[in-house]
Amino acid sequence: MIVWAAHLAAPMVGLWLLISRPALDVHWRHDAAHFWLVLAVAAVSLTLAVLVNEAARRRADIRLFLVGLSFLLAAAFLGLHALATPGVLVHGPNTLFSYASPVGLTAAAVLAAASAADLPAALMRRAGWLRVAVLALAALLAVAAPPTTALSVVAFVLFAAAAIRYYALYRRRRAVMLLSIMTAFTLLAESAVAMALGRNWQASWWEWHLLMAAGFGYVAYSAWVQYRHEGAAAGLFSAVGTEFTVRRLKAEYGAALEALVQALRGGQRAAAMDLVARRFELTEGQAAVLGRAADAVASERDQIRKLDALVAVGRDARVIVSDFDLLHGAVARIGRAFEGYRVHIGLVEETRLVFRPSLGCGPADAYSVRDAQAALDRGEPAVDPYGNLILPLIVKGHPAGVLVAGRGDPVPERDAALLASLASQLSIALENARLYRQLDVLFRQYMSPDVATALVADPSQAALGGAVVEVTSLFADLRGFTTFSERSTPQQIVTMLNEYFDVATKAVLGESGTVVQFVGDALMALFNAPARQPDHALRAARAALAIQCAVDRIAADRPGWPRFRVGVNTGEALVGNIGGSELRNFNAMGDAVNVASRLETRAAPGQVLIGAATLALIGPAALVTPLGDLTVKGRRQPVSAYVLNGLREESSWHS
Repeated sequence: MIVWAAHLAAPMVGLWLLISRPALDVHWRHDAAHFWLVLAVAAVSLTLAVLVNEAARRRADIRLFLVGLSFLLAAAFLGLHALATPGVLVHGPNTLFSYASPVGLTAAAVLAAASAADLPAALMRRAGWLRVAVLALAALLAVAAPPTTALSVVAFVLFAAAAIRYYALYRRRRAVMLLSIMTAFTLLAESAVAMALGRNWQASWWEWHLLMAAGFGYVAYSAWVQYRHEGAAAGLFSAVGTEFTVRRLKAEYGAALEALVQALRGGQRAAAMDLVARRFELTEGQAAVLGRAADAVASERDQIRKLDALVAVGRDARVIVSDFDLLHGAVARIGRAFEGYRVHIGLVEETRLVFRPSLGCGPADAYSVRDAQAALDRGEPAVDPYGNLILPLIVKGHPAGVLVAGRGDPVPERDAALLASLASQLSIALENARLYRQLDVLFRQYMSPDVATALVADPSQAALGGAVVEVTSLFADLRGFTTFSERSTPQQIVTMLNEYFDVATKAVLGESGTVVQFVGDALMALFNAPARQPDHALRAARAALAIQCAVDRIAADRPGWPRFRVGVNTGEALVGNIGGSELRNFNAMGDAVNVASRLETRAAPGQVLIGAATLALIGPAALVTPLGDLTVKGRRQPVSAYVLNGLREESSWHS
């Protein structure tokens, strides 16, 4: 930009030297030279006007229309100035010779400044009226014959403003034609200065003629260079258009490229190329470049689609699913990504490779099971007689299945590499899915299913800490366990505990409760945590009665076995993960939990005691015997306790 500015400043420096040193401002009058110079500039300006106006018509762009009209007016008045040259077609000095250039330059400057503004596209519907208005303005200027100096000042201001505005546009769009028009307007602004200060037929007077020639000539030269580079005139001035036109062109080109990409995928390349070339008036070379671009875009999209399938297979392995569900989804994804391919997955079932119709897309007879089994036995990729690529699936060093993919001809090297990656990803996915299922089974055997599910869904819930929640706590322990242990073997103790805890756990889980822990011969369970349950008190009561019922059936045949006593209480507690950084446990703490534990110690074998808060939540459904206020260990205030004898049917207590 510094070099560009220096070149544009040079004429003004030269003009200053000519004005400040009159001896340098030599006199030279040559009518014929003036005639042909100005006429040539007018012809160049007229050619530009035709090209820009055609672009404006094609794009319906108001800025191009005004620029073209500016060139047209300049061409008309410069032509008049040339024709009025004394001694060529007319004899002696005349008014037209003096006024044609300043009037034409000023009218062109008005249009140049207007084109630099962000005018609404709807003005193009008034293009005819705009032409009439501009011609009327030019005629008025010619008739009014204002001082040429005043006209030159107006032209300078308007051309300078237009040049500055086009520079701002050029900063946003680095287009050659924008730079050319900005340069032309700058040179025309300088020519207006020279027109005002120069002396007739002297060097300073000839300077503004040369500046106008340079301005229009530079635009013409840039257009010629761009035409030779692109081989077509259709898009020469597109970058000069308004933002609306530029956005529309980008959208049109994008839509054309998208249509071409789709046509390439549909095998209609020639027809699509011909349609796009005619629509955008492309040369053969441009159409060839666009075709290569469309090929590249189509290939890239195809590659992205295949890579997406690879990523999706890995993502699917992060959930607990069966091998069949995992592979069924994988086959569907691979089939969509690798269009035109037949894809089948075989799984090893009891040492034998089995292909199921639901794990494949494409003809079932288009692959060889024997060759697939042989490739799996070798643990190496192979190609069967149908041209299919056979890729073994290996899990922990053992054959788990095969991925068979083909399209009737040799698989391209790039697709083969992607399919090999997919086979590796499927092997990892199978291994992960099996590992997840094993962990899930083990996980749920060591903690309540609700807690396990919550942690699997959101591992962040394993963090230390918790929240205050209203819960119903259930405590159960075996009365007489110490005596039973003294007279029993360890195996008998374990058998008794496992049978009792099995039915107790089922009773709690049957009411969607959470078994928090087993401590010796005792069990602790929570309701309303971690999963929320509006009827948590009623659920705890049903679970407590179910425990006693189940234990009664077991103990009926084993008279020496101890019996459970159960305490249930409701209240707020701190619920969450309690422990250390290396080991933690889901638990609940608070006075309400302690009361449930103390109620259990005051219950008789086979009995369920509940607190007042629990009874209040259960309501009339509870069949209870009041025990009054009990003093429990570790608490100064007495506790209201009730023996829970049973629960009414919902229909009866509603009535």
